[in-house]
This record gives sequence, C-alpha cells and structure tokens, in this order.
Amino acid sequence: MSAHKRVFQVLGLATVGALSLGLAACSGGAAGDDDVTTIGFVAVGPEGAWREANEQNIQDTFTEEAGYELKYAPATNLDQKSQIDAFTSFVDEGVDVILLSATEATGWEDSLKRAQEAEIPVVLLDRGIEPDDTSLYVTRIAPDNIEVSTAVAEWAVSAFPDGANYFVLEGPAGVSVVNERNEGFDAVVGAESSFTKIGAQTANWSTEEAKGVVETVLKSNGNDVQFIFAQNDEMGLGAVQAVEEAGLTPGEDVKIATIDGTQGALEALAAGDLSFVAEYNPLFGETALDVVEKVLAGEDVEPSIVVPSETFDSPEAAQTALPDRKY
Repeated sequence: MSAHKRVFQVLGLATVGALSLGLAACSGGAAGDDDVTTIGFVAVGPEGAWREANEQNIQDTFTEEAGYELKYAPATNLDQKSQIDAFTSFVDEGVDVILLSATEATGWEDSLKRAQEAEIPVVLLDRGIEPDDTSLYVTRIAPDNIEVSTAVAEWAVSAFPDGANYFVLEGPAGVSVVNERNEGFDAVVGAESSFTKIGAQTANWSTEEAKGVVETVLKSNGNDVQFIFAQNDEMGLGAVQAVEEAGLTPGEDVKIATIDGTQGALEALAAGDLSFVAEYNPLFGETALDVVEKVLAGEDVEPSIVVPSETFDSPEAAQTALPDRKY
C-alpha cells in the first residue's frame, strides 16, 4: 500500500481542539496529540462568492463535533508561495491529512513528495495539478470542468443556430480550471465554423475587471458581439454592466453565459440579464469528509471524484432554484 494510503491510528474522537480560523492562530501541540485528528487546509481564500461558499462548507464540515481540528490557511493575495509555505508547515507539524486547493496548477511536485515521504495523505479540492501525477495525492474532489463548460458550449450552439461572434472572459492564467473550461468549450464551439472568436482575455474572476474588458471589446468591435462566455459568475455580471452601459440589452443584443451558479447569477438569469448559468457545485464538504474517513481507515479511494452539478437555461429555472440556494 502506498504511503499516502496507510492506516492512521485515531483514538477517542470525543475530545478535540478548537476549530481554528487561521494557521498562525492554531499552531502548537494538536498534531501530535493522539486523540485529535488534525486537518491542514491549504486554501485559496477570498476570491468571490463561489470560493467563499466552498471554503466555508469545508470549515463547517470538519468541526469539533465531527472529531476534527481544521487548520485553515488561506493564501496571501492568491500567492502560491504562501500556499507552499503553509503546506510545508503542515508537513513539519505532522497533521493527519492535508486538503489542498491550489492557486496555481504547476509547481507542487516537491511539496507533494515531501508529504508522501512524511506519510501524510493529500486530497485536492476543486483544482487539479499539472503534471497530474496521481501517485502523489489520494484523490481530487471537484465538479467536472470539461463537462460543465461543454454544457455551456452546447447551449450556445443551440441558442445561435446561425453562429455568432463571441468573446471569452477567462480566469487567471495557469489555473487548472481555466484550462479545463477552455478545453470543454473549445471542443464544441471551436468546431462550429459559423462561430467567430473575437478574442479571450483574463479578468481574474473579477466583476470590475470583466466590465472594463468588455467595454473595450464592444468599442473595438462596433458592438458587434452576440455572445460572451464568462468562466465565472462575477465576470459574467461585469459583462452585464458593460453591455448595459454600451446601450445594449443583455439577454437580447448580447447573450451572456456563466459558470458557478451563485445566487447573484441566478438572480440575473431570473431577470433576463444572463442567458445561461452552469452550476459548479461548491458544496462538497461531506464528500471530503467521507474521503478523509476512508483514508484514515486505510481504505482505497478513487483518484477522481466528480461532484454533481446542474444547469439553468431560463428565468423560470432560476426562479425555481433561488429559494433553496445556499450560496
């Protein structure tokens, strides 16, 4: 059995340490205490509504009551070095499991090898790594980005039977989910000769940046843009603002599709400002808990676990979903 799937002895889960909200605040002692199961969470931190919902869900799941002490270490300004430093600290501490949501896909081999040598299993949350060496981590838990972005592309092809001029608002360069969302979308829309790609640009998941990018795109193309694919909701909402300020009607003159499925996006879909929203379900804390329990028990885990997500293609669909939306 590989080191990252070895059996960990866990005793007396009734007594645990307090839930920590920061790495610095929760250092000392707990990782070496046999009656506490410690989880090091190398997180992304503030990045929008989806990330907030995802990371809060993880924190709400790995609680004292569940028998865990969670050590939450968000990145500093999305900086990978701060994540690597936190990861290294968790290895040195000897936590039982590390949860990793990487700000960048590459550059993790040395850290993961170090965790493996220390016999600390690593579970990837949301974002994958490149190169994708599955021997260095237990599993990746995430919705399927290619499947989700393919759903956007298939909707676009049906919504524009005669084709369209389109623009893509991308997340930060070098992030695995950006590459995967491009892959799924391009495989469908890129094969349609009637679709013309005006361009693509990162707006760093930001509403304000997306608004500025779309303003420039519309001016440069004489407002001759029929479709915008925003790789997250915040950027899509920024596109809505830019379209409106250009004197155009979102949903009619320019259709905008997004990924994530946050409450703000569904409200915009219900109002007709967005045309299509593909959910990227952030609520997989219970799945992560199940994986951690299996790993600690020495059980095998599939190297990829897909979180089910759905799509919303009409104001009515959004209105139906909104009352029960948790993020």
